[in-house]
Amino acid sequence: MLGICRGRRKFLAASLSLLCIPAITWIYLFAGSFEDGKPVSLSPLESQAHSPRYTASSQRDRESLEVRVREVEEENRSLRRQLSLAQGQVPVHRRGNHSKTYSMEEGTGDSENLRAGIVAGNSSECGQQPAVEKCETIHVAIVCAGYNASRDVVTLVKSVLFHRRNPLHFHLIADSIAEQILATLFQTWMVPAVRVDFYNADELKSEVSWIPNKHYSGIYGLMKLVLTKTLPANLERVIVLDTDITFATDIAELWAVFHKFKGQQVLGLVENQSDWYLGNLWKNHRPWPALGRGYNTGVILLLLDKLRKMKWEQMWRLTAERELMGMLSTSLADQDIFNAVIKQNPFLVYQLPCFWNVQLSDHTRSEQCYRDVSDLKVIHWNSPKKLRVKNKHVEFFRNLYLTFLEYDGNLLRRELFGCPSETDVNSENKQLSELDEDDLCYEFRRERFTVHRTHLYFLHYEFEPATDNTDVTLVAQLSMDRLQMLEAICKHWEGPISLALYLSDAEAQQFLRYAQGSEVLMSRHNVGYHIVYKEGQFYPVNLLRNVAMKHISTPYMFLSDIDFLPMYGLYEYLRKSVIQLDLANTKKAMIVPAFETLRYRLSFPKSKAELLSMLDMGTLFTFRYHVWTKGHAPTNFAKWRTATMPYRVEWEADFEPYVVVRRDCSEYDRRFVGFGWNKVAHIMELDAQEYEFTVLPNAYMIHMPHAPSFDITKFRSNKQYRICLKTLKEEFQQDMSRRYGFAALKYLTAENNS
Repeated sequence: MLGICRGRRKFLAASLSLLCIPAITWIYLFAGSFEDGKPVSLSPLESQAHSPRYTASSQRDRESLEVRVREVEEENRSLRRQLSLAQGQVPVHRRGNHSKTYSMEEGTGDSENLRAGIVAGNSSECGQQPAVEKCETIHVAIVCAGYNASRDVVTLVKSVLFHRRNPLHFHLIADSIAEQILATLFQTWMVPAVRVDFYNADELKSEVSWIPNKHYSGIYGLMKLVLTKTLPANLERVIVLDTDITFATDIAELWAVFHKFKGQQVLGLVENQSDWYLGNLWKNHRPWPALGRGYNTGVILLLLDKLRKMKWEQMWRLTAERELMGMLSTSLADQDIFNAVIKQNPFLVYQLPCFWNVQLSDHTRSEQCYRDVSDLKVIHWNSPKKLRVKNKHVEFFRNLYLTFLEYDGNLLRRELFGCPSETDVNSENKQLSELDEDDLCYEFRRERFTVHRTHLYFLHYEFEPATDNTDVTLVAQLSMDRLQMLEAICKHWEGPISLALYLSDAEAQQFLRYAQGSEVLMSRHNVGYHIVYKEGQFYPVNLLRNVAMKHISTPYMFLSDIDFLPMYGLYEYLRKSVIQLDLANTKKAMIVPAFETLRYRLSFPKSKAELLSMLDMGTLFTFRYHVWTKGHAPTNFAKWRTATMPYRVEWEADFEPYVVVRRDCSEYDRRFVGFGWNKVAHIMELDAQEYEFTVLPNAYMIHMPHAPSFDITKFRSNKQYRICLKTLKEEFQQDMSRRYGFAALKYLTAENNS
């Protein structure tokens, strides 16, 4: 610390010398230019012409003075060199969230005298005014529509959260799909000091739908034009970002640039780094009008309050209408219109240094924006090729992007100390604080209240239920080690599927690549993939089931498991059974009998008769016949062999069949995690609610063999695991007694007798 203080004193002394010596020199010269109260000219010729007292003595004095001036100037140059060296050696100290200042890189406020930005690097905090206050909220606006863009937004947000030191307020202009996905994601992410507001993009379509647009972003690529009208009237400034942006620095540094705006500057933009607006890319290439190379709108700083006073809405509309008379359509969506407005009104723009938007499309000048990794601020994948773009350093940029793509988002839940946050006090924290950490079953109880970050509809989903209200969705959950079952299930079940996948961020990207490489999976748009991100030491099986159940669009659901293959044609058979058993108006749970094979290669039976033959030959067995007979014994397989009509069975202890129920069915109890009692408890509750269990005579499903799961291994090897499961069972039964009264006593009796 002493060395730092000495270094700063030297730095200050050098600065004062540099400022004071020239001043003293000129005072000396100025004073010496007076004689008898009258100014004396420094020009010898002029003195000779106008002063009779010009003598040899005064000439010598003048020459001596000129020598002194040259000596002072030489000392000045030496001090400048020392000062330059000192600036490069002054250490910079930041105190995490306590730092109030950020390095400010120079751009230009003169749009008629454009110059490239040069990295100023980190600067000392001594003597600077705070550019961004410690807890000042930074506002960010993003236009997002659809499933793919929602995934891109997550990567962008991760990169911002990773570097940020300030509270953030995201303003998301989203269609109904993106809003559903991102609202759930942020609610379950629970990042401190982050607020998210949504604005209905579909309601804004009429504002820009009159503009023909050839860009792949479609109508949503024009919506940045109407942000002054869309965002709250009291919001004065906002950073606007494309979804294909990756931050490599604290966004507060960009927010601080607002303080550099002068006069009528209301737009902060980086110069376009391609030759598009120069009009020389091909013969007869005719771009929209732009100032020089034009500006890229992937990153925009908007002074909303001034734009509203300038009547921005009227300004861009008149410009667009005039230009469209000759251009007919936009090629680069909102960017064309922004540039046409700036061409007419260059005083509106503050040019940002190009490292605030390093544009990685083919044939750009992006390499001129950085000399070192530390120079990079914002990377913009603005080519339709995205990660496959041609660039000298594309491997480095790709790895940086993949780092955030696969980064564990749970690690970004860190607090901003000293800044208030709405998520500092939440229901999860309250419930967890009431648990006894010394309880040997604490980790089991904790899982019940853990909020897992959830990304709904990770891939494109498109399905319209049948108008006859008989549609059935297959519901299941899985982890990474069961991905190989997906294609087989899709071949066996042509109806809609809702899957909850328990994955890490890196595994989610592996799944994405797996799915995109599968012709079977890519041909199916009626499969909803919902990612529940890993957290904690247990597999939250019932949470996963609840997530998959909650996001179905059909009136009925088939509650299955990922290791089962349904019989061919089961989807249509269930739809007919729904009508036959009047599921719409009765409390029925239709049971699909479960079988299993120990063979990894199985010639799947195409009919009940073929299945019975394989059962007799020992190729198939009733499910868990060897290890857990009670689980499916009440199905009464002996009766099923000859049954031609649905038949009713009674609940028995430990019964856990696979059933088809209405979508308003009760959720699974989250206290049961990993292995044991997760389905048993659910079937018990359905029985308490007076559901009638009906076995379907011509339906079946077959369990395929797989390696034992990690959780069943823990159950078998860990005595404490089994003790805690027994404790949770007893507590569940007590809860049942409280909810269902006298009718629930039979479950205690059945448990004691089993």
